[in-house]
Amino acid sequence: MVQPICETDPGVVTLSRADVAMRRLLKISGDPGGVTAADARAAFRTSLLVSTIRCLLTYIVLPFVIPAIGLATGVGPVISLAIAGVALFFLVGSMRRFWRVHHRKRWHYTSLALVVGALLVVGSAFDVVNLVS
Repeated sequence: MVQPICETDPGVVTLSRADVAMRRLLKISGDPGGVTAADARAAFRTSLLVSTIRCLLTYIVLPFVIPAIGLATGVGPVISLAIAGVALFFLVGSMRRFWRVHHRKRWHYTSLALVVGALLVVGSAFDVVNLVS
């Protein structure tokens, strides 16, 4: 049994097998290490902001604005891959914080993070195809 400190229930927290498996996958120990639920929400906002910036750059600025003003074309996939990497980094980091504090919405966020992460991976695959062709 892992005994994390939980903002909503400071007592002993009994974890399901799925919770234990997810914590093991994310390499999270029982101690939240000073991370609070507010930190988890701030990390979530940051990861959403990075994903928003990535979408704006990938789907508006790089394909339309940059060529329209005559700047370098063909660099879009490279920039998009770099931004997707940063977005995935922040996504996993915020997910780890939700799990570390045993946030009551951790499974909701995990579901959202998996969908966003899958979209990032699919978009990155298209960028790689554009680079090699």
